[in-house]
Amino acid sequence: MKYSDEIQKLLPLGYIYLVVLGILKESCFYYQFGINILKYSTIMDILISPIADFMSNPITLVTILLIFTFHIYLPKILLKYNHKKSVQKLFKLKPTDELSEQEKTNYYNTLTLKLLASVLLYFFVGTGIGNGHFALERVKNDTAQYNSKLNYTTGESEQIFLLGCNSLYYFYIQKGTKIIKITPLASIKNIESNLKTGFVSK
Repeated sequence: MKYSDEIQKLLPLGYIYLVVLGILKESCFYYQFGINILKYSTIMDILISPIADFMSNPITLVTILLIFTFHIYLPKILLKYNHKKSVQKLFKLKPTDELSEQEKTNYYNTLTLKLLASVLLYFFVGTGIGNGHFALERVKNDTAQYNSKLNYTTGESEQIFLLGCNSLYYFYIQKGTKIIKITPLASIKNIESNLKTGFVSK
């Protein structure tokens, strides 16, 4: 079987894995605020979660691209430098002297996929936990910037600290309180945000 055929077979499984990581990341973030995000998410929110995470900001996008690029070339690097003790120790390589070139290639491809899966798991879960922790600390310490303004269809408005949103709801904390609010998008006319913070009006 050609290597390209193997990759094509792995792509659906890879995307499912990314979807699971997206769910874990969102769950880790919102759980710290007492929100079960799955109760407020649609199937579409779940399916596009990997793309949404990749495009969330330039730093995340560049980091993900670098991770994937490195792991694409990693099997060739291991095959070329597997004799070096530093490489053997770093990647915990088993002896491959008795293996054929094809067996070596398969071994390094499998090792790379496992490593990639682990790196992505740590990245997504770590990002979710870290972002949630720092956001929660800002709220607790009264250092959160309430730089977004929700304008309701009723004509009312309120200044908020926006935690996030999906296709159905906004998740935020109203200025002057530490109460988490979940509001349907249908009741929101628009949201105004300070461009200096990285948010834009919707």
